[in-house]
Amino acid sequence: MKTAFEYLQQADKKTAKKAVVAKLEGELIDLSREVAGAEGLEPIMADSPEGVGVIRHSTAHLLAMAVKELYANVQVTIGPVIEEGFYYDFAFSDDTKLTPEDFQKIEKQMQRIVKKNLSVERSVLTKSEAVKYFQSIGEDYKVQIINDLPEGETLTLYGQGDFKDLCRGPHVRATAQLGAFKLTKVAGAYWRGDSNNPMLQRVYGTAWPDQESLSKHLEQLKEREKRNHKRIAAQADLFHFQPEAPGMVFWHPKGWFAYQQIISFIRDYYKKRGYQEVNTPMVLDRSLWEASGHWDKFQDNMFEIESDKRQYAVKPMNCPGHVQVFNDKLRSYRDLPLRLAEFGTCHRNEPSGTLQGLMRLRAFVQDDGHVFCSEDDLASEVGQFVSDALEIYKRFGFDDVSIKFSTRPDERVGDDKTWDHSESVLETILNDLDIDWTLSPGEGAFYGPKLELNLKDSLGRVWQCGTVQLDFSMPERLGASYINSSGEKCIPVMVHRAMLGSLERFMGILIENTAGWLPIWMQPVQVLVLGISDKHSDCVDELVQRMSAGGIRAETDRRAEKINLKIREHTLARVPIFAVVGDQEVENKTVSIRLGEGKRLGAMTVEELVAYVKNLEEQ
Repeated sequence: MKTAFEYLQQADKKTAKKAVVAKLEGELIDLSREVAGAEGLEPIMADSPEGVGVIRHSTAHLLAMAVKELYANVQVTIGPVIEEGFYYDFAFSDDTKLTPEDFQKIEKQMQRIVKKNLSVERSVLTKSEAVKYFQSIGEDYKVQIINDLPEGETLTLYGQGDFKDLCRGPHVRATAQLGAFKLTKVAGAYWRGDSNNPMLQRVYGTAWPDQESLSKHLEQLKEREKRNHKRIAAQADLFHFQPEAPGMVFWHPKGWFAYQQIISFIRDYYKKRGYQEVNTPMVLDRSLWEASGHWDKFQDNMFEIESDKRQYAVKPMNCPGHVQVFNDKLRSYRDLPLRLAEFGTCHRNEPSGTLQGLMRLRAFVQDDGHVFCSEDDLASEVGQFVSDALEIYKRFGFDDVSIKFSTRPDERVGDDKTWDHSESVLETILNDLDIDWTLSPGEGAFYGPKLELNLKDSLGRVWQCGTVQLDFSMPERLGASYINSSGEKCIPVMVHRAMLGSLERFMGILIENTAGWLPIWMQPVQVLVLGISDKHSDCVDELVQRMSAGGIRAETDRRAEKINLKIREHTLARVPIFAVVGDQEVENKTVSIRLGEGKRLGAMTVEELVAYVKNLEEQ
């Protein structure tokens, strides 16, 4: 017998992607989960995304049970599945502080529970029954969760042995179906993400269907740590962070140069596609954010300022400012499509616990653009953007790109009729492009449906970078209009689009994808010229000048250190090419070429080296 989820997977593509059906899909998946929760996890599900999710959620409960057995002074709070694993938040009543040194003890206790092969049982309670149960065992956080649920809500508990936890499920049938897990880190987390609430201790872990899959994942984690962009930034002297500016970057000269190369590249694209670059204020009056809808939907993430008894917000997005540029004069249909672009600095008040190097910041720059056009222009604008994006990502070394179509979220502006129309238009454009895509129900922007362009890196991770959104609401809300060919006043459609998204985040992705060996056209130092001894210094200086004249970014290292030490240090700093000069090279008027990654290319003339670097720049 097929599950409802399987029937939906086989449904007609276009029909299944309608928002109303997407909602039905979610409801049916929840139903199938309830059935699976009653019956346990079937072995055939273990390698599916759903099955792995069940294993991870069950392992989170296993972790909570083990911690409860080891520490008498702890309450359990929440333990959801996250990408590649799970976490559980614990509240200790004393000064107990979990550290990675405690993981071995906790993991051993988890394995003991696995070996007992305890049956996992599901029970159904009313809200009052659930409150009474958790009060009786001193789990105050669970009581808070339950009290916030609607009256009449039916709740499910999943238990193994003496441990029971509030959960929708599903779970495995017995603890023996678990075992391939590893605890990875511990961090602080405020209860419900509110800094006014108590600080909890969050233990992260990962779980897999078998030991082989776990081992592969752990090896990948080691490789990720080697490629960590903050670690590489320190080695290559690119940037740093410090507590006085949480979530904000201090760029060093070499890092800033590489960053500016990205901007120059995207700026050239803007010019090619007819974008006009603008710059809009960092701080705007609250009334504008209210009109755009950001104040209601995004206020918690906005930095607020008060001056002269007026409230302002530091912009988290650039779009309202671009509408003001459009509105500053009377527009005609002849002006459309009008393409505005900005390397706009945005600020978002992200919780301190979520900040993660360049990957999640409070201050960042977006390669933001907005196209004001008629509905007839949408297909060509979106199609051109997607086509350009695929080519641009290849330039940065990303060949594996997937596209998601994200539909209306629960929190949104605009009526259902407008959303029906905008989703239908975007879906038709996608189908006409004849490219593969998947549906992401409920993940659209609050003002319109969007396409997400996701890049897979060299470690198999997927990063959402580019976006394009159709907006039939904000132009009207902010009073944008143009005069059509019949002399009538019309409201333009607004296309929000960003190729790379946050430039800082893209830089972090690029560093980790390449292990710090950025494309040579981005490198601040392309060639380091080194002499075997001091007597070659004059020749080295001449070679640096000749390479610089040929358009190559070349430098030397004049320290009184052995050449092998210099090469090791500059290799760590990700210098891509070393040109070594000794007696033989001076005599032959050549340089000996060694790549930063270790390969030796032999002797080249300066002209040959310049041509070699130029060729690499074009690849």
